Formats: sequence, C-alpha cells, structure tokens
Amino acid sequence: MTRPDNQFVRAEVSELARFIGCALERAGLPAADAATVGGLMAEADLQGSDGHGVIRLPQYVKRIRAGGINVRPDIRVATEQAAMAVLDGDNGMGHLVVTRAVELAVEKARACGIGWVSVRASNHAGPASLYVRKVMQHDMVGLYFAVGNANHLPPWGGLEMLLSTNPIAVAVPAGTEPPIVLDMATTVAAYGKVKALAKRGETMPEGWMMDREGRPLLDPARAAEGFLLPIGGYKGYGLALVAGLLAGTLGGGAMGRDVVDFNQNHVTPTNTGQAILALDLKAFRDPDVFKADVDRLIRDIRNSERLPGVEHIRLPGEQSHAKRKLYSETGIPIAAALARDLDDLASDLGIEPLQLMSPVHP
Repeated sequence: MTRPDNQFVRAEVSELARFIGCALERAGLPAADAATVGGLMAEADLQGSDGHGVIRLPQYVKRIRAGGINVRPDIRVATEQAAMAVLDGDNGMGHLVVTRAVELAVEKARACGIGWVSVRASNHAGPASLYVRKVMQHDMVGLYFAVGNANHLPPWGGLEMLLSTNPIAVAVPAGTEPPIVLDMATTVAAYGKVKALAKRGETMPEGWMMDREGRPLLDPARAAEGFLLPIGGYKGYGLALVAGLLAGTLGGGAMGRDVVDFNQNHVTPTNTGQAILALDLKAFRDPDVFKADVDRLIRDIRNSERLPGVEHIRLPGEQSHAKRKLYSETGIPIAAALARDLDDLASDLGIEPLQLMSPVHP
C-alpha cells in the first residue's frame, strides 16, 4: 500500500486501537492484554500525546520479539499496608502494570481516604495523564510519578546523563468545567516529542536540547549528540531527581546509572519504576462542593485580565480535552511517514494494515 508523502493521514480511534491490539497479539501478548494496551495507546494519540501513542508500536514489538518484555507476567503485590502497596510488574507491559496499580490505589483510597502504590519491574506505559484520569473517574484526585525509560538529562551543571524526563501528572475533578489535568515532563520537552518531530522531518524549538558544547540543538535526528534541558533550570533538575526517587528508588525501580535505555537495548529488563497516588474527595469534604469550587476557580482564571495580545488563558488539560473531542469526530492525525512504517510492520506481522481515512494537511 502506498501512503502519500509530506502530509498527515487520519484514522478513527477504534480502528487505531484495533490495529495496535492485533499487532501486539501477533507479537505474543494474550488477546485481552493486547486489547487493553491498544486502547490506551490509541487514547494517547486521541488526546494529542503523539509521542506516546502508535509511534511506539514498532519499538514495543521489537522489544517483545527480543525477549525484553514478559508477555505473560505475574503482576503481584510484593508488600502492602492499609494505604500503600508495592506492585511487582514481572517485566510486563507498563500499560498493564500501571493500570493494575491504579485499581489498587483506588481500592485503598476508598478504604483509607488515600492510596499510594509504587511499581517496580515495569516498562514504558505511555503518557502519565492516562492513569491520573482513571483515578479521577472515581471522584478522586490522582497523582503520578515515573522514571523515564532512558536518561536524557544531566544533573544541573553536569554532562553525564544520570536522570530522565521523569514525568509528573495530576488530575483534579471539576463539575461542569473540564477537569484540571497537568501532565508534564521535568524537562522542557518529553523525549517522545523529539522522536515525533524527527518522524515528521521537523526541527525542534530552541531551548529543548543542548549539545555537549552548550550550544542549542535543533535537529531531532541529532538528539543523541546532546541532552534535554530541565524546566526552570536548576529547579527542573531538582524536580526530576525527586520524582525519580519517589517513582523509582522508593519502590525498588531503576534510577540513575541503573536506568536501561530502551531505545538502544531491547533485551535487558528495564525495571521501570512508577507510582500512583489516589486521594478520595469524600475523605476531605463533600465532592460536589469541592468540584463546584474548582469550577469557580477555573472560571476566575479563564476570565481574568489578560496581557495585550493574549486571546485566551488556558488551564492544564484544556488543549488535550479539546483534541479528544475534535479527533473523536474527525479522526486522529498520523504522519504519513509513520503510516508507512506501520504498513511495513503489518506486513512483517502478517496482519491487516491500518485502515486510514482521507489524507489531510497538518
């Protein structure tokens, strides 16, 4: 199948989930697990997190085939108390491991008002916001921390890459307004965004990466020659360190020199660490009153006085919320170059190719 050049094509979210699930099942995952992961990966693209969606599929399949991921893991509680647990993912797909961690954190929060679940022996799980959104659906506040799956950040003032993007996410329920969903890397940009720009043949904005001589690095194809920059300078470095300690070291996951670069090494288990925290609104106050207060604050911020030339004050999660709605109606945009890679993967796996809608310009 020939895909057009230099433009985007579109796929319905259900078709994207089907294709990803079929590919993962053919690679070796049980059907139910493959469908779960496929749904979450398609949801990542649905909300515009294109660095964590279907673009990762060829890499996941390569790692599964190399034996770097356990396709039939025994995901189990290693230790627990009333309001906490450590979950051992047995080197399973991160999407499955973190989904189980969310379920357990919510269960504990219902009983105790708060539930913290640390994860070890996991793998890359896609965008953090997917999991705090799951917590939020239970009238709870969700917080998430993770150790990135490759070190792209040196300590402030250093050159040795001992830290990763180490994302942080928070989801706060609202009433009639869209919820507050903060999902951020502790670097200026997540490395997945760098990979997405490289796939589209685009350049990076100045300030995302720096080469080892301290000069701005703009070509994402040369990303291996430099490193990501932390948000807020030394403060972002501190956030990356603390997030990694909470997500990795606390539960026994890899951190620092122990982090395995899953972009280069497809065989060695990554021992990825993640952590999910659930706060039950009912333990603090009436959920409806809380959400009404959140609504009022959202409107106060949105309608507050703006600088000259600023048309709209946005809140965390607003753009992804809008993309979910838009892409549900118009289809998910996929770079044509990526679509061709997915065709090659489908041919290699012997599955039906991804069925696309009409191509459009970006």
